[in-house]
Amino acid sequence: MASSAQSGGSSGGPAVPTVQRGIVKMVLSGCAIIVRGQPRGGPPPERQINLSNIRAGNLARRAAATQPDGKDTPDEPWAFPAREFLRKKLIGKEVCFTIENKTPQGREYGMIYLGKDTNGENIAESLVAEGLATRREGMRANNPEQNRLSECEEQAKASKKGMWSEGNGSHTIRDLKYTIENPRHFVDSHHQKPVNAIIEHVRDGSVVRALLLPDHYLVTVMLSGIKCPTFRREADGSETPEPFAAEAKFFTESRLLQRDVQIILESCHNQNILGTILHPNGNITELLLKEGFARCVDWSIAVYTRGAEKLRAAERFAKERRLRIWRDYVAPTANLDQKDKQFVAKVMQVLNADAIVVKLNSGVYKTIHLSSIRPPRLEGDNVQDKNKKLRPLYDIPYMFEAREFLRKKLIGKKVNVTVDYIRPASPATETVPAFSERTCATVTIGGINIAEALVSKGLATVIRYRQDDDQRSSHYDELLAAEARAIKNGKGLHSKKEVPIHRVADISGDTQKAKQFLPFLQRAGRSEAVVEYVFSGSRLKLYLPKETCLITFLLAGIECPRGARNLPGLVQEGEPFSEEATLFTKELVLQREVEVEVESMDKAGNFIGWLHMDGANLSVLLVEQALSKVHFTAERSAYYKPLLSAEEAAKQRKEKVWAHYEEQPVEELLPVLEEKERSASYKPVFVTEITDDLHFYVQDVETGTQLEKLMENMRNDISSHPPVEGSYAPRRGEFCIAKFVDGEWYRARVEKVESPAKVHVFYIDYGNREILPSTRLGTLPPAFSTRVLPAQATEYAFAFIQVPQDEDARTDAVDSVVRDIQNTQCLLNVEHLSASCPHVTLQFADSKGDVGLGLVKEGLVMVEVRKEKQFQKVITEYLNAQESAKSARLNLWRYGDFRADDADEFGYSR
Repeated sequence: MASSAQSGGSSGGPAVPTVQRGIVKMVLSGCAIIVRGQPRGGPPPERQINLSNIRAGNLARRAAATQPDGKDTPDEPWAFPAREFLRKKLIGKEVCFTIENKTPQGREYGMIYLGKDTNGENIAESLVAEGLATRREGMRANNPEQNRLSECEEQAKASKKGMWSEGNGSHTIRDLKYTIENPRHFVDSHHQKPVNAIIEHVRDGSVVRALLLPDHYLVTVMLSGIKCPTFRREADGSETPEPFAAEAKFFTESRLLQRDVQIILESCHNQNILGTILHPNGNITELLLKEGFARCVDWSIAVYTRGAEKLRAAERFAKERRLRIWRDYVAPTANLDQKDKQFVAKVMQVLNADAIVVKLNSGVYKTIHLSSIRPPRLEGDNVQDKNKKLRPLYDIPYMFEAREFLRKKLIGKKVNVTVDYIRPASPATETVPAFSERTCATVTIGGINIAEALVSKGLATVIRYRQDDDQRSSHYDELLAAEARAIKNGKGLHSKKEVPIHRVADISGDTQKAKQFLPFLQRAGRSEAVVEYVFSGSRLKLYLPKETCLITFLLAGIECPRGARNLPGLVQEGEPFSEEATLFTKELVLQREVEVEVESMDKAGNFIGWLHMDGANLSVLLVEQALSKVHFTAERSAYYKPLLSAEEAAKQRKEKVWAHYEEQPVEELLPVLEEKERSASYKPVFVTEITDDLHFYVQDVETGTQLEKLMENMRNDISSHPPVEGSYAPRRGEFCIAKFVDGEWYRARVEKVESPAKVHVFYIDYGNREILPSTRLGTLPPAFSTRVLPAQATEYAFAFIQVPQDEDARTDAVDSVVRDIQNTQCLLNVEHLSASCPHVTLQFADSKGDVGLGLVKEGLVMVEVRKEKQFQKVITEYLNAQESAKSARLNLWRYGDFRADDADEFGYSR
């Protein structure tokens, strides 16, 4: 306690009382205060001073809990105004005081002055002057101090101040409420609006007793989101402080005790209220954390209304500086370099629903686990049948949805990774398997925390930790809030609906099932798939979402280096560049959405075909990278030319599998001229429609701009003068305008009128047909008639081939043509005329490959033999291709040469 001994007066006079100084910590009543000294290395000493010669009313007291029959004592009149007068005047201020009397029980009485010396305001006189205290009975005015008190009292009486005013002072008695019947309702009724209050007592750094105004509720308030060290009560009734408990309590006391504050009531815990205390000088919750007097607690931080991230940041500030309770703190990532704590990486694979494999800029692969979340797992009634092999991705409810969410969001994308902690390896126990060391991190993409997004959709849950466990996500509070939203909205794992079931058939290696499935996949053309696993550069496991099945898929047309294999009794080494080929395929297609064309299957039940990703053929890409060679089976494929071209370029570079390639000399062949050459004048056309009988419609590329301009002008004219719906009466053979399914108007011709609701039209510029109601037809404006621009769609048929009459065979041929040339530019040459339409050969614009010849090579059509001399060379080429298809038993020839006995039945002639 700061003090100064002021010795004054002559040696023969009475001793002058020693003047002592202190800071007012608390006002106990209108005539008693507690003062404290300055803190030096801990909470300072304190003492109670009672004012001499005056008396103020007693404040209310609650009956002791140990006396069940005791009654609460109310305020005496003017007791609370007297306390408030002193509180507002003295709390936190420096005062000086003299001790005039000390009782045998140690009770001290004296004079208190505001300020550093006795020239300051005399507190007793101020109380009496305001009518808030009286002189003690029987006290005679026999010295100057008592005379002044007597004068002050007389003036207060004359002015009718305080207790000398009219009435009995009952309006100054508080109606104190010590308990709340329904704390939850009480908290909710304030709608998180600030409530005026006075802090009456500080139990520890984070728990106070507050008087809520104006209704005088006396409540215990626990600071939301934090916990300070406490005082542990021993068996003998004494209290043992935890480390820094006394310091934390003093920190809060010195700032809040008996101060006017505002409290935001946020939640309740038993009869205690969780809240945030706001003082003009700051938020005590954040200050306690920042100074290392408190730690964040998960169970109440969720209700903190002023931003949990601020509390975590304040706690982090203290941890980094190792303040007070954090003096021995070691960060979970303390041993990591900054470049290993935060980095950008590319996501290569999603492992179930809580981990990903990323590729660092250095090329190194690293497994990252999402911090503080747990993926879906089998629980309760969903426990797996022991006789059935568990497939976690499909058998655990919501695991597939979680994996798909991550896959679609992340695969192939760059993400920001912030490592939160390293979970050390743990050995196996009876109930828990062994775990290797795990790097746990927060992963974000585009500012979105992936773990938070996963939890908010109910596709993962948040792990709960011990309060002192610091190995957790740096965004743990956001994860808890996301989980609370998911539970409230019944999302995913928290839904009360029936759990989704994924019945996925795995036909990998099942020859019988694969045989049944093969024709279906062949007819489907290109099928959507997801690459689930890469065994080697050319062997993959695919998931077909439409068919809900898993298949093993081999890339057609290439010979990839064989990888290492474990055989009984020995390990077979892999061929050179097998690992590079596997890695190339993994990086390119693993867990990506692709398209596959199934052509055949091998004897082990593996499907063989072509895999496309973003328009690129994986077989061609492997050959381009010199990681595969072209297999002879590619000769009958539509991709043979690009494969050969890629292989030739790789050979010239002499890379990888072609590192030791030596070019063979090629013998020069003299061209043999035909006696009479056919006329070959190819012109560019755009194929717009393929019909079911394998005829097709094309537009002349040279007049394409004219059509575009006409269509634009016509649509502008129609939008300015739209046809009146139902006003047009269609007649067979008449030109009109028709609204197609895309909502645009096109030129058309009426072919047949069944009824006003069924009108058959032919789009004259595109070659397609449609049945429409007359309400979607209108009169063709003369400015856009066929006289201005003739119909642009011209019908042609393939020369030198026979269209199959068998419906399934014809459908296969039509599908192949649609896939290859519809809506593409080709080159067209008229070979000969017929009664229906000209017969032509068609070439691909880029490769110059003959489309009709390709159909023959695939065994989808047969050759039409013509006797004209100019066609003999091309007919010979077609017949050779037909023999190759027959030898390979492709499509029409799968059962051999059927023409000898039943050609008429199938509609063919030799």
